[in-house]
Amino acid sequence: MSMVPTLLSVENLTKSYGGVHAMRGVTFDLRAGEILALIGPNGAGKSTCFNVLNGQIIPDSGRVRLLGEEITGKKPRVIWRMGVGRTFQITATFPTMTVRENVQVALVSHGGELFNLWSSTASHARDEAGRLLDLVGMGAYAERPCGELAYGDLKRLELAIALANQPKLLLMDEPTAGMAPRERVELMRLTARIAREQSIGVLFTEHDMDVVFEHADRILVLNRGSLIAEGSPEEVRGNTQVQAIYLGEGLVYDARHREGASA
Repeated sequence: MSMVPTLLSVENLTKSYGGVHAMRGVTFDLRAGEILALIGPNGAGKSTCFNVLNGQIIPDSGRVRLLGEEITGKKPRVIWRMGVGRTFQITATFPTMTVRENVQVALVSHGGELFNLWSSTASHARDEAGRLLDLVGMGAYAERPCGELAYGDLKRLELAIALANQPKLLLMDEPTAGMAPRERVELMRLTARIAREQSIGVLFTEHDMDVVFEHADRILVLNRGSLIAEGSPEEVRGNTQVQAIYLGEGLVYDARHREGASA
């Protein structure tokens, strides 16, 4: 892993709202092709961290670099064009447009043609949209209106849209929220396969600990804005501080539960 380049470098990010510290000196790295989970209870600072990384919030102090280039404080669209994709807890698609057209909209935007969006969508990057849909297993649904899709298929479509800007880094906010257990596993396996094949770094937040411990290469644990633990799933699982803080939250991972669920 040491030969793999550092994709994302986060140094001492701090953000406060009045007297509330949303982030306190948060520091971590993410390598290309690595799957990194960011976990913690509500209010731990996960959303603030994500919003700083993609430019929606400017930190009080600290730096963010993408492949060595400073992106701290840049506008979201600039960061997106630099290769940072994002999916959200609540999917946002155009329900009256077809599945293919939803992907084409993202491709048109990335190509700098947003000013002529509606007239150019029908013909722009049709083949590329089809390739992305095939990649996420949605090729057969290309001509269906997006509003007819089941929720799990919407999540796959959202992944295809997030890949339209050829991201180096993919930020995924609660990617499996609202999905059935089997759909959760399938989506994360698909994401991990694509990330490793294309050397995309993935940073994701998740409350489902089965998903986290099965798919993350490393785990970051936030509590009250501070990183309290970082390491492999095994190291985080055995961390007594994590166990003490999250015992009441139901976030301590029980290996026996996982074995029983997969049997």
